[in-house]
Amino acid sequence: MLKVGVLGAGHLGKIHLRLLNQSEKYELVGFYDPFKENAEKVAAEFGYRKFDTIEELIQAVDVVDIVTPTLSHFDCAKQAIEAGKHVFLEKPITTTIEEAEAIIALAAKYNVLGQVGHVERFNPAFIAVRPKIENPMFIETHRLAEFNPRGTDVPVVLDLMIHDLDAILSVVKSPVKHVSASGVAVLSESPDISNARVEFENGCVANITASRISMKNMRKSRFFQRDAYISVDYLEKTCEVVKMKEAPEVPGDFDLILQNAEGVKKQIYYDNPEVLANNAILDELETFHDAIVNKTTPIVTLDDGTKALRLAYQIIEAMEKK
Repeated sequence: MLKVGVLGAGHLGKIHLRLLNQSEKYELVGFYDPFKENAEKVAAEFGYRKFDTIEELIQAVDVVDIVTPTLSHFDCAKQAIEAGKHVFLEKPITTTIEEAEAIIALAAKYNVLGQVGHVERFNPAFIAVRPKIENPMFIETHRLAEFNPRGTDVPVVLDLMIHDLDAILSVVKSPVKHVSASGVAVLSESPDISNARVEFENGCVANITASRISMKNMRKSRFFQRDAYISVDYLEKTCEVVKMKEAPEVPGDFDLILQNAEGVKKQIYYDNPEVLANNAILDELETFHDAIVNKTTPIVTLDDGTKALRLAYQIIEAMEKK
């Protein structure tokens, strides 16, 4: 078993601690949190070992799980990597692209692995339809959340939209050609709602909306490709795959047939895959364990996290030009 320690015992950090403690692949050694009162409370309530310094925790483990505010990601990762430890970084990977590229270089230099916590890649609905997303040419996403002061220190693009940016980049294998975007700061100092249009060199277009001031939560994506429509509801963990094929000469009573202006007939049918229940956060942590042990590439690499961050900043820059 790999020994793991968690940096940061806030809301998400406590979830990581609980899951790592349950995992059969890791030995949870303990955690470090710079806020003494919170650290003592977590240690007393859950019985996890509390470390007094980051250095002590890093030296005691094989893997460092960094669940701190984004501003501290780079410093924490740098310390861990230079000590020869593998790092799991919550999203976004870092505050700046320069920091992300420096982490990639450090990981290569010290021969350690890193993974970024883009948890929607492990959402069971996305996992179920991922093999069916072949060459999407139009993508539409909506990620809407009720207001929560946590996370408002960064634009909604880095807080929420980046989940969809990573998922989109994982299925569109083409460089970004052009980005246009707009955003509005309603309650925060930075934009709380944003819409972006991302055009890729292969012709694919993604229309992406994120808001943290909505009346209800929504996390949906729709992928349109030749003869298929694929939808993913990340919140409800459901998906739908609607496909088209040549209509039979003699349609059945319940066949749904469409005919275009040229007289071409197509049959619409459902090809919905089975969605297997899982714990996405536990899965992302345990697949990182497997990558370390088997010396394979993590599912969400440091490079993936950097690409998502780079696109996020392209969107932020496009918003600032408005």
